[in-house]
Amino acid sequence: MDLQTATTTEERQGIVKQIAEAFSKRAEKHDEENSFPIENILDLKQIGYQSLTVPKAYGGLGLSLSDWLPLQEIIAEFDGSTALSIGWHMGIISQLTEKKSWPKETLDQVFQDVVQKGSLINAAASEPETGSPTRGGKPTTLAKKAASGWIITGRKNFTSMAPVLDYFLVSATMEDGQVGNFLVSRSDRGVRIKETWNSISMRGTASHDLLLEDVVIPDSHFVETITPGNKGPAGWLLHIPSCYLGIAQAAQNFAIEFASIYSPNSLPSPIKDLPNVQMKIGENEADLLQARHFLYSVAAKWDTSSEQQRQQLQPELGAVKYQIVNTANTVVDRAMRVVGAQSLFKQNPIQRYYRDVRAGLHNPPMDDGTLLLLASHAFKQ
Repeated sequence: MDLQTATTTEERQGIVKQIAEAFSKRAEKHDEENSFPIENILDLKQIGYQSLTVPKAYGGLGLSLSDWLPLQEIIAEFDGSTALSIGWHMGIISQLTEKKSWPKETLDQVFQDVVQKGSLINAAASEPETGSPTRGGKPTTLAKKAASGWIITGRKNFTSMAPVLDYFLVSATMEDGQVGNFLVSRSDRGVRIKETWNSISMRGTASHDLLLEDVVIPDSHFVETITPGNKGPAGWLLHIPSCYLGIAQAAQNFAIEFASIYSPNSLPSPIKDLPNVQMKIGENEADLLQARHFLYSVAAKWDTSSEQQRQQLQPELGAVKYQIVNTANTVVDRAMRVVGAQSLFKQNPIQRYYRDVRAGLHNPPMDDGTLLLLASHAFKQ
């Protein structure tokens, strides 16, 4: 069972679903213990999942958004934390595949390590002092030029998948005031993870703090100059709404199963026959269908657009995240109303879906920024 040898989209989805079914059985334990599901990541590596968005020239499959986002949605149905965690890696590699903006030797090494060693990468951009990087705050993490390369010092939070990351893409302010992205290896001296993650949602992402204490990196690991808060259109961030869409589908599935078997003695049959229950399930189906069409139509548009055309897609990309995450919250809420008070029982996973889906409201881009962007775009039009 290997994604590299699968020849169709259906085959890949079947392989991922077969692997991910075990994730749901582990999710309750990791949520309860606030632990990281490392076995899920190992299972995904076993089928070569981490290399799907690596270019074919390096041994990956170079999958487009339309091909790998549905796989993310499948994973999220079984464990949202695992989907969001691996999604950051998949998305960053996808962006690097598209832009190839890093120094060639560094990019070659990362791609080779992902394919041959199963290496994983995530960005470390958030900081307690600056809040969300999308707001434009300048990093307090510092990059000082040295004869041997660069010295990086600082602290990052929300470093999802921290226990298994091999590379950290760290934003830091340089001595001339500019901001850059620097590639830090887990093996670099002075790199340390502080286990701080204790959120009520997405507990299994292990989004701990990254501590960088005079970490020396080579010149080639200064990969790009960036402008805080101005990242430009990024199709790969659609992995975020795909994750929360998967969680919403999981809640809908649970509500349907519950309604099909729960039969209080005040009724002659299960509650699925009640008109009010059928209305809620129907409303959820309508919302899920609409969300799915929106997500994958914009993903397909990204895949088929030129670089120039992609620069015009920021409003649509933001709207997808806004609509789907808010819809996902509504779907989970309705599903809980179908289940009733039992939806709050800790042994029922739907209460975890409720907590997990809330996290999407705080993933980029933020709702207020998206709405202001859409309004500005509308006035210009």
